Amino acid sequence: MLQVQELAKRHGDEAVFSHVNLVVPAGEFVAIVGESGVGKSTLLNCLAGLDAPSGGSVRVRETDLTQLGEAAQAHFRRRHLGFVFQAFHVLPHLTVAQNVALPLMLLGAPAAEQAQRVAEELDAVGLSGLGERLPQQLSGGQLQRVALARALVHRPALILADEPTGNLDPVTAERIMRLLAGQAREHGAACVMVTHSQAAAAHADRVLRLTAQGLQDAG
Repeated sequence: MLQVQELAKRHGDEAVFSHVNLVVPAGEFVAIVGESGVGKSTLLNCLAGLDAPSGGSVRVRETDLTQLGEAAQAHFRRRHLGFVFQAFHVLPHLTVAQNVALPLMLLGAPAAEQAQRVAEELDAVGLSGLGERLPQQLSGGQLQRVALARALVHRPALILADEPTGNLDPVTAERIMRLLAGQAREHGAACVMVTHSQAAAAHADRVLRLTAQGLQDAG
């Protein structure tokens, strides 16, 4: 699902990272850890085509994102990528169901398909019956489950998660990580998560450490 070759990022004369190589097949969950400021979020943005790397390539489903124009990248992200962020990024004026439906709406899916997929995902993350609530009526853990359902509702090939448990208490974080890992594997998606949390990383199939010289096995 994901193949990264010799990816590098520089800011001016300063190298953030280089020689990043990574292959993630369907159904595998990879956690990337590293010191603060080493560029984990920057790497995730490069994998998504949100930030242009200084060198190397990123292939998702055999499509090289680094060779696509901005509009083509946006269309590819919309169809094939799912995102889970620390800050949830749910829209406060939309209901839970409307937030989860956004990827399908942007893809032009029929209303009946949207309703069915949203109901399935809300049930999968334990939010069945809460579709008509507004985000401000939910807890932090529930909001992260909304974000997870939204990331999965369109069956993406690749899920990218940036510190998805950073704003949650340990018990809720554990529940979210079990959901993220289980749902990614069930949907056959490749999943790459960057995190400071060793507890979160423990749910991954592989843990890698990002350094300025690339990715290393973290055990």
